[in-house]
Amino acid sequence: MQGRGRVMPDRVGKETQAVRGAERSRVALIRCESYSEADVRAAVGRGLDLLGGATAFVAPGERLVLKPNLLVARSPDRAVTTHPSVFRAVAELLQEAGAQLSYGDSPAVGRTEMTARWAGLSSVADDMEIPLADFSSGRVVSFPDGRLIKQFTLAAGALDADGIISLPKMKTHGLTRITAAIKNQFGCIPGLLKGEFHARLSNVDVFSRMLVDLNRCLSPRVFVLDGIVAMEGNGPQNGTPRPMNLVLLSSDPVAIDATVCRLMALDRSLVLPVVYGERDGLGHAEAVDVVGDPIDDFVASDFRVNRSSLSTTDRTGRASRLARRLVVPKPVVRSSRCTRCGTCVAVCPVTPKAVRFPGDDRSQAPVHDYQRCIRCYCCQEMCPEGAIEIAVPPLGRLLHR
Repeated sequence: MQGRGRVMPDRVGKETQAVRGAERSRVALIRCESYSEADVRAAVGRGLDLLGGATAFVAPGERLVLKPNLLVARSPDRAVTTHPSVFRAVAELLQEAGAQLSYGDSPAVGRTEMTARWAGLSSVADDMEIPLADFSSGRVVSFPDGRLIKQFTLAAGALDADGIISLPKMKTHGLTRITAAIKNQFGCIPGLLKGEFHARLSNVDVFSRMLVDLNRCLSPRVFVLDGIVAMEGNGPQNGTPRPMNLVLLSSDPVAIDATVCRLMALDRSLVLPVVYGERDGLGHAEAVDVVGDPIDDFVASDFRVNRSSLSTTDRTGRASRLARRLVVPKPVVRSSRCTRCGTCVAVCPVTPKAVRFPGDDRSQAPVHDYQRCIRCYCCQEMCPEGAIEIAVPPLGRLLHR
């Protein structure tokens, strides 16, 4: 990718694109009931074999960057970040295929080094001599094929590699309902620029279309999703770990996310990155062959995820203020759990802020100005105490019923 005006995959990447352009996509679903290194290595190896082996995605000597989910600095048992055993297994198999590896992500807050250390990835990377790529600085690349976005500023570490290997985590999400393969590439946008995207693309419709363009631009080689312990409820940081005992592998991120919807018994038409991903040619949602272990053995119909037919935001951006107040879900601060740390205020992308301390009095919990709130849910996503939840107003609940 280095030195090009536009992100384009190399030889192996073109083969991966051909797979996505086929009539059907393949997702390998592999049972894995623990994070023991031996179990995970066996599961990932079996999954890659079902997709043609590691050599289907890397040529000897190629420089690949591993892109885990490093949302925030949390220990692996919290199910917030990609588990180090999954990271190690993928890295070992790719190194054996001749890849030269680096790794990186742009966390929502904090430095990548600290986040990787808390997540347990830096110790694995040090042991395997995998350097940390530069995900803090970026370069502008054009993407004339974008349906919505024609230009991105992308992390230098992603651009300097020959290809990307994406290692997402299976979790719920306030804005997009789930975060899995498609959304994982948002971490290739460095630093504060992610907040700018939330401010500019202030509803789930256009935000999802941006994610699809971002994936089409970056074109990761393969996705290895950590669903051994997933997250349900108040994700993507403060939900509850939920053992799902599986890993998913595919070269098609739409197919993986559609499969995640099946596993959660969630109507995929509610997950707009999947809807637009299929529409815009990123991959398949319907024409998917799940190979490996039977998917019916893993479906969790009681998985706690937003199943409401109400959008998490006003998709058009044209709803009246009254309708937004009475119908559209909103972030709510639970003052009994709030530690007054101010993270929600800091990450709010709106100017002036839509959440603030009343009268600048930090002895009180922050409050939202819902006339300014764009329902991006950055405050809910980044609250370190889980003190912000997404609440549906009474009229919205009545309309849903």
